[in-house]
Amino acid sequence: MRLATFSTIQSPQTALVGVLHNDHLLDLKRASSELDGSQAELPTTMKALLTLGDAGLQAVRRILDAAQAQPEIVTKTGHLLNQVHFLPPIGDADKFLCVGKNYRTHLEELKRTDLIKEMPEEPTAFIKINDCLTGHDSDVVRPPTVHNLDYEPELVFVIGKPAYQVKAENAFDHVAGITLLNDLTCRDTQKREVASGSRFWTAKNSPGFGPLGPYIITMDEVPDPYDIWVTCSVNGEQRMRVNTSEQIWRLPRIIEHFSRLVRLKPGDMFSTGAPGGVAVGKPNAAELFLKNGDVVECAFEHPCMALRNRISA
Repeated sequence: MRLATFSTIQSPQTALVGVLHNDHLLDLKRASSELDGSQAELPTTMKALLTLGDAGLQAVRRILDAAQAQPEIVTKTGHLLNQVHFLPPIGDADKFLCVGKNYRTHLEELKRTDLIKEMPEEPTAFIKINDCLTGHDSDVVRPPTVHNLDYEPELVFVIGKPAYQVKAENAFDHVAGITLLNDLTCRDTQKREVASGSRFWTAKNSPGFGPLGPYIITMDEVPDPYDIWVTCSVNGEQRMRVNTSEQIWRLPRIIEHFSRLVRLKPGDMFSTGAPGGVAVGKPNAAELFLKNGDVVECAFEHPCMALRNRISA
């Protein structure tokens, strides 16, 4: 299943939670009401839906099955994709942790540019704040002080069940699905923050510097999260293509490490690091940094999903 948070052209201020059905997003709250009558409706936020655990996802599957058999469900509760505005799938996570230094090719790039000194001995992470998140097809406004804006497509795991002191072999029992982040980074600011030893990177947390989505793909549609080709194109020109098999720290190790002391909750997210091929690691970086008007598309090849944003002034 593919879950999304969206608004409509008719009600742009109202966030809805939906599931993809062909070329429509079904409004889950309305659809559950249509099917169950007096039964409790599904929640109106993605985090609340995930908090229901397996029961919530099973309810969504029943809606999809009903939509297949009863076209009127789509007519009453569906919205064509060209009539919706995608929001971040989860915009109110308690924790969005971004694991850094997780692809060897990217580590080599960072070493060449003095953005890293040595390989850590265990997973490390920084925080992505909710205010920086934006959705698919949204414009990202580049602040006038940002000159070296870089792209970083990243695989994100979404927590679906509470996790505390979880062993690696049980980690995937706590995962609802995956999504996609473009971890936009101001490289000039990042370099200063690395030099100063900052633990909070403003370089990655400016408003709009977290395009996310458009969907959460549930794990039943992910054959192998460590065999996904991740790409990034700018204005139609492919800049990178890398496989998630190259990650150093995989999700079981990540969850075991962080859940030793931190309680993970449904809706929490782990971004798993940038692959090699970003602009800063290339000899012609100055030409490749994002400029106003550039359209950036990050994508998974299988399961197929694309996240597109335009850089604006």
